[in-house]
Amino acid sequence: MERSRINRDPIDTQLAEAIWRIYRRPERPTAWDKGGNLPWDEPAFAQRMLREHLDESHGAASRRAAERMAQIDWLWAKLALQPDMRLLDITCGPGLYAVEFARRGCIVTGIDFSPAAIPYARQLADQAGVADRCVFVQQDVRQADWGEHAFDAAIFLYGQLGVFPKVEARALLAKAARALRPGGRLAIELLDQGRVDKKESTWWYTDDQGLWGDAPFLHLGERFWDAEQQMSIERFTILHLAEGAVDEVILCDQTYAVGEVAAMMQEAGFSTSENFAAWGGLPVSDAAEWVAYVATV
Repeated sequence: MERSRINRDPIDTQLAEAIWRIYRRPERPTAWDKGGNLPWDEPAFAQRMLREHLDESHGAASRRAAERMAQIDWLWAKLALQPDMRLLDITCGPGLYAVEFARRGCIVTGIDFSPAAIPYARQLADQAGVADRCVFVQQDVRQADWGEHAFDAAIFLYGQLGVFPKVEARALLAKAARALRPGGRLAIELLDQGRVDKKESTWWYTDDQGLWGDAPFLHLGERFWDAEQQMSIERFTILHLAEGAVDEVILCDQTYAVGEVAAMMQEAGFSTSENFAAWGGLPVSDAAEWVAYVATV
């Protein structure tokens, strides 16, 4: 009997190799591997993330408009802002907060890594008629020059301080303190360590288009909890079905106890700090997951 010969499509071969690569992955990812963060500065990813920021059907990337306005009202009061005060927005994203503060009279500088978010923020400021009150800088906040005693207030929202290793987080807080004038205030938002989900889990889904690509993909997610460091490590493995390619992203999220944040603030050069569980009761859908902090130089 003549044996049948199977001609394998090159894509099938690549998919098979990709699946074996996934199968052979390390059991647990290493903290801060590959930077431990999303590829914010990769142009195609940045464009897809911008799409998520602007999607009002969910609050996964940026909160919905009504919730942002509630936070901005709260921040305006807690930071004692007034027209013509200078505000620094650290990891400003597409400028959804910064432009609103500018509309209220502040002079705002926003810094973000994304090559898609920064042009959008400039466009948004122009459309709002506040381009003359906004400066948006595309740069890694760790490397950007924030100046000294240049701002009356600063914001660092949506847990972004937690995506940096502790040594870098401390350096960023000290940098913020130096950038503020005497009496200046910093507001940050971090996950409530006591409410963080510490269970390890896995999940998967498929989509034709989304954050991970604009063609069919399979997303495999894994979440690990490091009890010693009190941090979560997520590994996202994305199999691009049309080309048989695999992307792997490691996302680390460092959590902090309230007392530890207070100590870090003092070490960084802030004279006082307050904390507000659940944003002090603001009508924000996920408020219970967060603690807002306001520190004064």
